[in-house]
Amino acid sequence: MGLSGPNRRAEVDAALKDVDHSKNTYQVEFETTMGKILLDVYPDVAPGHANNLIGLTKIGYYNGIIFHRVISGFVIQVGCPLGNGTGGPGYTIKQEFNAKLHEAGVLSMARTNDPNSAGSQFFVCLGRVPHLDRQYTVFGKTADQASLDVVLKIGSVPTGSGDRPKQDVKITSSRVIVTPK
Repeated sequence: MGLSGPNRRAEVDAALKDVDHSKNTYQVEFETTMGKILLDVYPDVAPGHANNLIGLTKIGYYNGIIFHRVISGFVIQVGCPLGNGTGGPGYTIKQEFNAKLHEAGVLSMARTNDPNSAGSQFFVCLGRVPHLDRQYTVFGKTADQASLDVVLKIGSVPTGSGDRPKQDVKITSSRVIVTPK
């Protein structure tokens, strides 16, 4: 999961040149067809993942991408440019497993069986999912109740084969919000 398509690493690295977690707090905002999702990132426990999401967002990578996997009570997953769960940004990042729990609103990285195979696909938990703890990298969480409500609303859409929503739910635009500390 992650090596298909052009390698976007150089673009992401360039977009990260001015990112400084010691001076600023970063949030990622996704405008979806079902509402806005504002996410806090956790550079303290998963700096590589936090920066990867910030960089991909800054280059517009997620704009137009669908939530290709929705499993009620479990997760909503997005970030595959092909829309089928097999695509990525042309590079992978190393896992940063940590002690943060997988619970409602938690942002975590999708991957294959290889722990170091994450690229651009991530999921947001719809509830407490203990079997994912320390097996997947938690790197953020919904910033407010309104964002969690949108995540839960997406998590309740009707799905067809492969847990794909029957009606496309997509990220229409995205941005990084920088707040000086």
